[in-house]
Amino acid sequence: MEPAGYEEAAADQMWIVAMKEELKMIEKNQTWELVDRPKHKKAIVVKWVYRTKLNPDGSINKYKAGLVIKGYAQMFGVDFSETFAPVARLDTIRMLLALAAQKGWVIHQMN
Repeated sequence: MEPAGYEEAAADQMWIVAMKEELKMIEKNQTWELVDRPKHKKAIVVKWVYRTKLNPDGSINKYKAGLVIKGYAQMFGVDFSETFAPVARLDTIRMLLALAAQKGWVIHQMN
């Protein structure tokens, strides 16, 4: 159900829409900005990841495309700490907030 790579996804209109939606959200959230690469630096490559989200009955809910960084290309001490893209499920955050409230822990929000 899911394409193996970009070439396969680009042949299907549903995946094209999913990729455009991901790019629109990246732009809306101001996740990154395009800059000129310094000549002495190597760019870290990105790739598309595709998932088909299903309803409980097994029917297709939506096509989800994610643009992810190939973090394994980073080198410790050179560019290892320069990029960070946390992803957390909302139910996990809710559970942690409930646990913190129950235990009386102090919570700090950081960007």
